[in-house]
Amino acid sequence: MKRRLGVALLLPPPLDREVDALRRACDDGSLGRIPAHLTLVPPVNVREDRLHGALAVLRAAATTTRPFTVELGPPATFLPDSPTLYLGATGPGVAAVGELRDRVFQEPLERTLTWPFVPHVTLADEMAPERIEAALTSMAGYVVEATFERVHLLEEGPGRVWTPITAATFAAPAVVGRGGLELELSVSEQLDEDADRFQLEAWRTLRAETLGPEATPEQPFAITARRGGEIVGVAAGWTQGDVAHLQSLMVGAAHRGEGVGTQLLAAVESLAVDRGCRRLAVRTFAATRAHDFYRGRGWVDEARFSPWVYGRDFVQLRRDL
Repeated sequence: MKRRLGVALLLPPPLDREVDALRRACDDGSLGRIPAHLTLVPPVNVREDRLHGALAVLRAAATTTRPFTVELGPPATFLPDSPTLYLGATGPGVAAVGELRDRVFQEPLERTLTWPFVPHVTLADEMAPERIEAALTSMAGYVVEATFERVHLLEEGPGRVWTPITAATFAAPAVVGRGGLELELSVSEQLDEDADRFQLEAWRTLRAETLGPEATPEQPFAITARRGGEIVGVAAGWTQGDVAHLQSLMVGAAHRGEGVGTQLLAAVESLAVDRGCRRLAVRTFAATRAHDFYRGRGWVDEARFSPWVYGRDFVQLRRDL
């Protein structure tokens, strides 16, 4: 089995939204499928058994890179070779882009290229030449700075939608240890697939050791409330053993007071009963609308964490079934 991967520098917020607005104005067909980015490795097919190597390449490249800033713009085009409108990358940081690209363009992420590497952020592909000329004129003064602090590995999914599956932060890993047993600690936005597999296996072992070999894993659930095809609320969480954990229950601001939350909560309770649960649990901020909502429906405070975030108390509630 092969996976279609790519390596890119995703534009940080709020610049990503600004550039997406330009892409929308240019009718970019990939808007919504591909985040605003600067490509380092274009789409490449990687065997499943080589994904570990791809992640290792990404991590190694990030550990020898430090955050850098580039200028993007003004708009340019690849005409006559390609009807593409883009923001070229310039400034001192471009050297860091090239060096990083060389470090990630290694097996199994290396591939044959049709065009030489030109660091840029695409605004629109397959754009009519006359519209490109108009855009070059109207946006001639558009130049922005982008600071990159991490590199992303993306994967193409159904509908040709590209989703980041891991990120590697530009920083040397911390090396700690005692007695000659060194330990390398690296920080990232999320666990990569290797680390996630390790976590799942370690958790399975811990669950069996702590709860017994007969303990079942968490069973997630998600309930969506719609009215006239429009989503007005959601509830999500998981059940395990005889407890149902409500992770979130959200109702659209325009639909509060219409009973949506009450119906969602009733659906969660019904699902919990069907799965053999005897208790419901949820956490929320104390003295809020959500806290009052649960207490008004038979839930009771079980524990309080004070203070928790920004000086606000956090409370765990329960309801026995």
